[in-house]
Amino acid sequence: MNKTTLLKAIRAALEEEMQTYVRAAKSARAEATDEQSRAENKYDTRGLEASYLAAGQVRQVMELESAIAAFEGLSVRKFAAGEGIGMGALVELEQNGVPMFYFIGPAAGGTEVKVATNEVLVITPQSPLGGQLQGRKQGDRLELALGGAKRRAVVLRVE
Repeated sequence: MNKTTLLKAIRAALEEEMQTYVRAAKSARAEATDEQSRAENKYDTRGLEASYLAAGQVRQVMELESAIAAFEGLSVRKFAAGEGIGMGALVELEQNGVPMFYFIGPAAGGTEVKVATNEVLVITPQSPLGGQLQGRKQGDRLELALGGAKRRAVVLRVE
């Protein structure tokens, strides 16, 4: 799998998500400042709730901007045979006979993208799975502790 293409797909997914939040924040702000959202009595909080929603969406936009910048600053490199998993690694991991692809990224854990026929999940080193994969090498067998359950896995490939 081409990591340059993968990084472009991740950035595109983040930018699309950011645009969704921008539109939602504008809509919530318009609702908060609309004449019909003006409080009719002390218990009417529609306008206040809309302003809180807009503020939360603006925070999401800022986090996504930061994530996009982090991915733009990430250099694409090939991991050498026998090199441990680290930032920027594309990992193929087999769990219960099912191969899955993970990209160790600086941010935006949980983002899923499709490249060619493969789905790739972005994880960070701070995530439970990302932390357990750090330093592992191709061929390593491990028992992952995720969500209170233990799962056996094999690192099939590190790119």
